Amino acid sequence: MNIVITEHARFEAKRRHIDLELILSTARNPQQEIPGKKNRVIRQSKYYDKINGREMLLRVIAEQAPGVLKIISVYRTTKIEKYWMTGH
Repeated sequence: MNIVITEHARFEAKRRHIDLELILSTARNPQQEIPGKKNRVIRQSKYYDKINGREMLLRVIAEQAPGVLKIISVYRTTKIEKYWMTGH
């Protein structure tokens, strides 16, 4: 699958100090994939953030087409319980 990172997603990653390798890893092999708004998909994974010294959730918002995953935005959060889908 070809992964395209939009300029907006790159801007947000830089602004939020999120490593591109972590974004690509989550996009390729998410722990969870859930439907988002506007026919988008959210690929998310938990990880240990060394800077914050705690477990965090990285959420990659993307549009999926045959053979292409277009990353629209990315963010990380400590509110894992809010976004983690149990039973998946």
